[in-house]
Amino acid sequence: MIPLFNFSLQIKGFPIKKAQAEFEKIQAVTEADYEKYIVEKRNEIVTYHLKNNKSYRELVGKDTFTHWDELPVMTKKEFQKPLAERLTEGYTLKNVYVNKTSGSSGDPFIFAKDKFCHALTWVNIFNRFSWFDINFNTSLQARFYGIPLDFIGNTKERIKDFLGHRYRFPIFDLSDAFLEKVLLKFKQKRFDYINGYTSSIVLFAKFLEQKNVVLKTVCPTLKCCVVTSEMLFDNDKRLLEKQFGVPVVNEYGASELDLIAFQNPAGNWQINSETLFVEILDDQNNVLPNGQEGRIVITSLYNKAHPFIRYDIGDIGILDEKSTTKKPILKKLIGRTNDVALLPSGKKAPGLTFYYVTKSIIEDDGNVKEFVIKQTKIDTFDIEYVSQNELTSSQIQHMEKAITTYLETGLTLTFTRKEKLERSKSGKLKQFVSLLK
Repeated sequence: MIPLFNFSLQIKGFPIKKAQAEFEKIQAVTEADYEKYIVEKRNEIVTYHLKNNKSYRELVGKDTFTHWDELPVMTKKEFQKPLAERLTEGYTLKNVYVNKTSGSSGDPFIFAKDKFCHALTWVNIFNRFSWFDINFNTSLQARFYGIPLDFIGNTKERIKDFLGHRYRFPIFDLSDAFLEKVLLKFKQKRFDYINGYTSSIVLFAKFLEQKNVVLKTVCPTLKCCVVTSEMLFDNDKRLLEKQFGVPVVNEYGASELDLIAFQNPAGNWQINSETLFVEILDDQNNVLPNGQEGRIVITSLYNKAHPFIRYDIGDIGILDEKSTTKKPILKKLIGRTNDVALLPSGKKAPGLTFYYVTKSIIEDDGNVKEFVIKQTKIDTFDIEYVSQNELTSSQIQHMEKAITTYLETGLTLTFTRKEKLERSKSGKLKQFVSLLK
């Protein structure tokens, strides 16, 4: 079989073979020498952009630096200007890879990567998926993603699906009738793996649970399921593994950077230390010890077209105490910095606190398929849910009691049953939304 996926990247000008050789060279660096490699690469990329990127030089305020921690933390507001003004000298809109972030943080922007950097991103992805015996050129993917509905955008994605050896299940309609068709496809096709948005795949698993079907029994070729873009909760992971009959792999990435972390076969969320440098910082931009919660700040070590240096991605997380320079482990991804609920007492609580509390209660009987929480006032939270039956007064009382225990008294919860939940254009489901100005 012709390796169509690799070939499609090469004809677009992404030097995959050169990137593969470089990636293997990086992986050959020993643990003892890895800190030296990281320091050299990060100093090299900063020096390059200070010399060649006017926008970054203005941000730093000088054209040299002595200490890493004197460099400013970049935020999304630095990218709210035309891409042409942010490109490094020697790069134009015609000789770089250009894309747009999803905007899940509320601040979408257009970014660029040089073509070698983007090729390295793909080589890294190939490497991680190979841990589970997945080859993008030969393994058939069941893809649970959104898709543009306009003719040109739709056609482009369908071509990419053909080249990427994947069959797409658009996730804008997740009714039982649609999921019945999805199950039929798994009986007909030899899928090797599932990939897509967490919430959609969880809904499919709940559908299988109702039908008492384990997916691997109807699709024996299935090897693993990779979930991305949305939080994966422990009980959802257990449900997926039970109903699919294969390992469930948690992926964390950002289109403007790279694959950030990928669950390895040992079950650890291994951070990409080959092409990224990841720091956990406090509110004063001090580096926190492993084990402490803080802002995830990332440096792209190879992107020469556009600086992402000490870039605050907008997420909160914890590095595991057992992390090493070569093999850092993401102990926990807590959520986005803007997913915070402001309470009447002045307390701030991660929006996911509500999600954890209500999720454990609301799903006990399998009635509720999915839900989101919206903060509509300082003391009011609307829980929108999709279910077979209305919530009982007993369930509502349990949730009110749990939220009082975990957060504070005096909060008002309203419950709205929906036919389906509102998703973004890409198909993502945002689990907590604050509507406070």
